[in-house]
Amino acid sequence: MTEVSSLTGRLLVATPALADPNFDRAVVLLLDHDEEGSLGVVLNRPTPVGVGDILLPWADLAGEPGVVFQGGPVSLDSALGVAVIPGDEGPLGWRRVHGAIGLVDLETPPELLASALGSLRIFAGYSGWGPGQLEEELSDGAWYVVESEPGDVSAPDPERLWRSVLRRQRSELAMVATYPDDPTLN
Repeated sequence: MTEVSSLTGRLLVATPALADPNFDRAVVLLLDHDEEGSLGVVLNRPTPVGVGDILLPWADLAGEPGVVFQGGPVSLDSALGVAVIPGDEGPLGWRRVHGAIGLVDLETPPELLASALGSLRIFAGYSGWGPGQLEEELSDGAWYVVESEPGDVSAPDPERLWRSVLRRQRSELAMVATYPDDPTLN
């Protein structure tokens, strides 16, 4: 079996050619990537459901917009918390994924994390790939892989995240940000 180079903490940015409607113009933060598969959350799919409607104790800590995001098409009845916590040490109930980005144990009392949180976002469901599946999609050109920034987790205008992530790239990817929503109307 080929060795898998970990992409944990990086972003998958859907190419305009990606045909899966679940990932149309999606920006996925990879929370785990190894030879057993990959798991991530879509950062730019807000739902109309408020965090307080499903996780009231976490509502005051969730960043704006204070809604649940659809993390992907898998296990929509489960919730994941992703938070940015600056500094070297994270509090009890938070596990570092990459840099200042980490996963929140939503069973932890929120007051244990409140003073340390830089930002928090709640996701319903996740995006998952089995062993080798993501690598195949990458070789098919379905995704651009780029570095994440802590602010991506709590982007105040998630609907514009796809374009803004592409625009900040220092390569020809920056031009992809201008790709029209419907190229047939161009």
